[in-house]
Amino acid sequence: MGYREKNMLIASCLLLVCFLLVIIAFSTPCWLENDGQLPDATFQRIGLWQVCFKNFEEPHHWYDTKFTGCWWVFEEEYYIIHDFLLPGFFVATQTFFTFCLTFLLICLLFLARYIFTDEDDPHMATLLYVVSGCSGFSAFCGTIAVVIFGAYGDSRYWMPHWEHNYIGWSYALAVVSVLLMWIATAQIYAEARVYRAKNRRERQRRAAYGLG
Repeated sequence: MGYREKNMLIASCLLLVCFLLVIIAFSTPCWLENDGQLPDATFQRIGLWQVCFKNFEEPHHWYDTKFTGCWWVFEEEYYIIHDFLLPGFFVATQTFFTFCLTFLLICLLFLARYIFTDEDDPHMATLLYVVSGCSGFSAFCGTIAVVIFGAYGDSRYWMPHWEHNYIGWSYALAVVSVLLMWIATAQIYAEARVYRAKNRRERQRRAAYGLG
């Protein structure tokens, strides 16, 4: 196996690992967690789509409803605390990380097309540019998501007992996946440039010999 084949194999494996990590981070409720040192902590943990409370009340005490257990963040019963539960930064995090997952999936579909494409195919460079473009956009969206959540998720203005809250392992997986995505994107982009140079040389050779 040549250097270029190894390079693409590593990049492909990285993207598969990224996809697994993104799926786990996307679906698990541990982006922000309580450290458990407070016996009466009303906030337990939250992910992009699920939040866990224990006898939690609306912050301004306008309602007597208490929430206990783990629920979907868009659960109908949560409508009275949507303004608190879903601030702008959190919705932005959800949106950009969803884009991250979507374009990573598209990237993998094009990567599968690459696997079944002959390396002498004149469109190989274009295919690899598409793969690197989707991977790069996915990494870009993921970067925005983790930066936004990292900046605001652990602030004192969101979940109660902020001094006992910490960034969870789901967020850590998201960060790792984004970093690996950037590495894979750079590798695939470099490979695309190699194929483009190869196609240019082939066209020049054919022109020199009058092969059309």
